[in-house]
Amino acid sequence: MNAKLVEEIANAVLYEGYILYPYRASAVKNRQRWNFGVLYPRAYAEAQTGADAWSMQTECLVRTTAAHSTLNVRARFLHLIERSSKMSPSWQEAAERDVVLESLDLRELTSRRRLHAFYFPASRQFDGDIVRTSEPAEGAVEVQAQELAPGTFKLRVRVFNAAIANPALGRDAALLRSLASTHAILNVEGGEFISMTDPPDQLREAIAQCSNIGAWPVLAGDAGARDAMLSSPIILYDYPRIASESAGALFDGTEIDEILTLRIMTLTDEEKREMDEVDSRAREILRRTECMPPEQLMKMHGALRGLRPVAEGQIAQQARDTS
Repeated sequence: MNAKLVEEIANAVLYEGYILYPYRASAVKNRQRWNFGVLYPRAYAEAQTGADAWSMQTECLVRTTAAHSTLNVRARFLHLIERSSKMSPSWQEAAERDVVLESLDLRELTSRRRLHAFYFPASRQFDGDIVRTSEPAEGAVEVQAQELAPGTFKLRVRVFNAAIANPALGRDAALLRSLASTHAILNVEGGEFISMTDPPDQLREAIAQCSNIGAWPVLAGDAGARDAMLSSPIILYDYPRIASESAGALFDGTEIDEILTLRIMTLTDEEKREMDEVDSRAREILRRTECMPPEQLMKMHGALRGLRPVAEGQIAQQARDTS
């Protein structure tokens, strides 16, 4: 597995929507954050009338290519931290959490599921006038497999929030007991994953029977590699990439780097001061934008990808088809 490529896109998923332009705590669209991959405490989620979830489920197919095949599962989420201060607006920061299950025997998973519980304790830290408080984050990762045909398995990975919480909690309080931006990275040794969007014909029906809830599994890593799958809470395509023209994360959903960068450059001094006070990630965006050389900005102006030569006969045929 090309760990660097997978890690880059997984981190982009982890922080998708972390903070939105104009990158100020007072902005209306930054008052209700955490809209992707949130797993709330079960009691709270079931008391809501919307699509609030307390678990996510990934199902995909994997074929063995060796006598012994093993699976590694890495579930990732953000553990939210409430920051309060008399001198600046309150803000929810986040700590990255990883839960890793390694060297799971694929065949053993057909007869015995693996259930791995995790717990991250509450904390309270003081930094001058600033107080950072977090509630416990707890849950479990469940992994099991079903052999559909010799050497072909349906894999199921579920992530649960097991926190005990009052169903009458407000959303902000429930978020502190939630798993935000939850996703999973799957890696197989001695096997290969099957594309969910472009499977071989003989596996299309089996792919259609996979039930993904709050998850969108895609092949990840080097183009053509099949040893890694990223299960994302947002829709992606196989082998997603971070654009080489991007100077760094802007976090804004469906971001267009050039437009956001130009808008940041037009902020007033007061707006920039407020952006600077949000947190280290907003501060880094501001510093990077203010120091951006002109050639880096011009790189964002546009790029064509995926073009391939077309034979003269194909051009003529296309002209006839559209006439």
